[in-house]
Amino acid sequence: MTLPLFLAAAVPPSTPAAGPITLSPVSLFLEADIVVKIVMIGLLLASVWTWGIIVSFTARLGRARKRSEEFERAFWQAQDMDAFVKDRGKDDAPSAAVLQAGISEWRRSTAKRGLSAEGTRDRLATAMGSAVATAIDKISDRLNVLATIGSVAPFVGLFGTVWGIMRSFTAIAGEQNTSLAVVAPGIAEALFATAIGLFAAIPAVIAYNRLSHGVNRLEARLQRFADGLYTTFSRELEGA
Repeated sequence: MTLPLFLAAAVPPSTPAAGPITLSPVSLFLEADIVVKIVMIGLLLASVWTWGIIVSFTARLGRARKRSEEFERAFWQAQDMDAFVKDRGKDDAPSAAVLQAGISEWRRSTAKRGLSAEGTRDRLATAMGSAVATAIDKISDRLNVLATIGSVAPFVGLFGTVWGIMRSFTAIAGEQNTSLAVVAPGIAEALFATAIGLFAAIPAVIAYNRLSHGVNRLEARLQRFADGLYTTFSRELEGA
């Protein structure tokens, strides 16, 4: 059945349906502007670096805590301090470094004539406190990288967002068309850059807080061990 001529003229010609817009991460990356691509690649590399630090740091912190616990337990159970230091004084546990610093300062101070008990106590506290700080600095290396990535990555992603939105506005001006098909690709790329920035920043911030807490606990443990050594050395000074 054919329509009358005047009705056929009133019906607009059918237009082919627009193809579906692909929003897969790979397509968004490939279609993005070169500046947005650089931002995405940088954020992805930062994310890989973040997870590498998290895995290695967690393993290193766990080993340090376990070795310190075993070393301190063996030390307080030992009957002869000199024999223990000779046998296990060079262990790689952080507590061993604190003990070695205290023993070295004890031997230097007690080897002098006219021993000053107060001066020896001050030097012992300083030497062991310095050993604790050195051990913590060595363990917490690269922890500041997590803080940097956690604070900077969202702003880098925001830069990619702003650039993508600017590109969308440029497309609108160039084509004189405000349809969603013109605006959507640039906005999608912009939001994808923001998502990658958050993907890099959120694990970095969480890991930094948790690992910092673990470092603080280890530092408190080493300080308690140093306090116990200080008490032992102080008792020896009173009996000298």
